[in-house]
Amino acid sequence: MNPLRELEQNVLAEGREWTRRKLEESLQGQCEATEPLCPKTGARLKDPRWRDFQFKTVAGIVKLRAYYGYSVAMKKWLCPVREIWKLKPHQRLSPELASRLTYTATETASYETAARMAANWGSPVSDGCIHQLVQQLGEAAEELDLPTPEPPGTEPEFSLVIMLDGWMARERGPDWGAPANKEDLQRIAWREIKSAVIYRLEQRAENAARRGMLIEKFAVATAPETTPVDFGTAVHAEALRRGLGRAKTVYLVMDGAVWLWELAEDRFGHAVKTLDFHHARDHLWALAHALHGEDTKAAREWVQPLLRSLRGGQEKRVVRQIEQLLEGETQYEREAHKTIEREINYFRNHRDHLHYQTMEKAGAPRGSGAIESLGKHFQRRLRGCGQIWGRKGVTHLLQLCVLVKNRDDSFLWN
Repeated sequence: MNPLRELEQNVLAEGREWTRRKLEESLQGQCEATEPLCPKTGARLKDPRWRDFQFKTVAGIVKLRAYYGYSVAMKKWLCPVREIWKLKPHQRLSPELASRLTYTATETASYETAARMAANWGSPVSDGCIHQLVQQLGEAAEELDLPTPEPPGTEPEFSLVIMLDGWMARERGPDWGAPANKEDLQRIAWREIKSAVIYRLEQRAENAARRGMLIEKFAVATAPETTPVDFGTAVHAEALRRGLGRAKTVYLVMDGAVWLWELAEDRFGHAVKTLDFHHARDHLWALAHALHGEDTKAAREWVQPLLRSLRGGQEKRVVRQIEQLLEGETQYEREAHKTIEREINYFRNHRDHLHYQTMEKAGAPRGSGAIESLGKHFQRRLRGCGQIWGRKGVTHLLQLCVLVKNRDDSFLWN
């Protein structure tokens, strides 16, 4: 081994052991100072006795001795100091270690990888231990009533941006455990996970390479098969936590999914609603291909002026030109006619959501890149190779991913 690396490892190990002993001494001091009293009534516990126990911390295993006895009021045996520390009866991980393992589990590709990472930064635990922790905390996360941050005494005007979308994850299908000889096996079921990203318009910035970035953003993601109504409730609640009621303007950016626009009208009726420009562009190209063939010069020459007009504030003229396609005596093949009719209806439905020049002048987004980025972030954790989830498993991990991303995970312990 490299001598410098070996020396550094030895010194770090000495420091780690010193920290463990110091922590153990401090905790044991609290154990000895805690009387065997019921935490509910203050009455003395029945049959008090000293009892040894231990748990893992970031610094290593600490071994302690504390009073243990029976509470008549609470009708159970308990250790008063563990009650003060808010440790569950059989909890073996300290809150700080649990917090670090939770973060690692949400940011790495698998529980196995999280366990290897934990061992690398000095807290070896099994992947099964991390999985169990995620299920316990994920269940607790479902019951959390998150507080609304206190607004500052004075704050500048701000606008809120909300983007909504869905992405697919693999779940165990109805035939997950069925024998191979069963017909029409459905071992895997693809389920949509509805997601949203919320940020203040003033939090947009650029890095040194002039690439757009968000200084602060907040996520919402709900379990597979959550109804649009329940998803809308979750997004609205998080938007309120992030200043919806104080925002000067609220901007919604979405693709063309019908359920998204119904949700938007239900929950954010007064918001400025924009169809994601990239989806509008794709639908224009679909129309061009139906009219002039796939990837032809004629298709390009037809669509490019319309895209320039769409970006340049002439969206009404674009919609009118599209509507004229089926007027007159022009005949199209059956499939082309169906496509043209479908795309015309698409742009008719979104004629009030194509104001891209207005959005650009306001400094507001025309595309839904932020929600696409959030989806990719979650998919790196939840849609890796071979990851096929049970409903509880994906729901609990998703809950923790959102809490960690929003920096709300501390409420699991406070």
